[in-house]
Amino acid sequence: MTAQTAGSPVPAAPVPSRAPGEGRARPARDSRRSLARIGTTLGASIGALIWISPLILLVISAVRPLSDFLSNGPVSWPQELTLANFPEAWEAGRFGTAYLNSAFLLLVKVPLGVFVASLLAYALSKLEMPFRNAILFTVVLGMTIPIYIAIVPLFTMLRGVGMTDSILGIIPPYVAFGLPLQVLILQAFFRRVPDELLEAARIDGAGDVRIFFRMVLPLSVPALVTVAILDGVATWNELFLALSLLSSEENQTIPLGLLNFQGQFATNYTGLAAGILIAVVPILVLYMLLQKYIVGGLTAGATKG
Repeated sequence: MTAQTAGSPVPAAPVPSRAPGEGRARPARDSRRSLARIGTTLGASIGALIWISPLILLVISAVRPLSDFLSNGPVSWPQELTLANFPEAWEAGRFGTAYLNSAFLLLVKVPLGVFVASLLAYALSKLEMPFRNAILFTVVLGMTIPIYIAIVPLFTMLRGVGMTDSILGIIPPYVAFGLPLQVLILQAFFRRVPDELLEAARIDGAGDVRIFFRMVLPLSVPALVTVAILDGVATWNELFLALSLLSSEENQTIPLGLLNFQGQFATNYTGLAAGILIAVVPILVLYMLLQKYIVGGLTAGATKG
């Protein structure tokens, strides 16, 4: 083999041959991907519009007079806009009292329920105890029990201790019926906390109570926030127990206030729409602000490791 002489031109690298039609295939694939993305975006937009359409219809109904609603129908653009429905709805629904009662339940019942559920979930997921799986199955089985089956025993028990028609008396049933879902979510999250971390804390002399408050709870903030939001929404919107156990106007909650818009012979539809907006806006804003915690908490126990 002879060495290449100095100054001789270096032969160019051979250009790989391209199969016939390959140059036309790449733009075709890109075009199909673009069409797929456009189709996906369009489908998602249509689905979101269908999903949010009840809220849009609710807002439109709340800002139109009742006469316009009755003459043109609910699915029509209003001929006149008004905000008078909101102060009227506030007075008719007695939302001043209802908001205070619902806020009290939210501030007392939700933290209490989350705390009790976190204690039970920690015991079922991290402590060695007999019949642990059977207890967890029994707790989760509570999700399948309809509330109306327990209404007569609940009313009898509360009447026996003199706590019917009482905001304080309705808190224990609310906590009990909220526990199954809360325990199910929290124990799935607690299982992801490494056992080695807890064992290292026990070697250093920490007890289960200190481990729970100083390690497990700070690591479980996403799951705790998720459970608190879901429980708060359920508490804010709960109607059946409140309707069955609360009777006086000074103890009514937000859902009971909405019943004031329906009379024996007629229903104030626009006032009801305004009342629903008044009722759902606070919890809807809170839900939107903390939705990332909800997604993170619900999917935390879906994977292992």
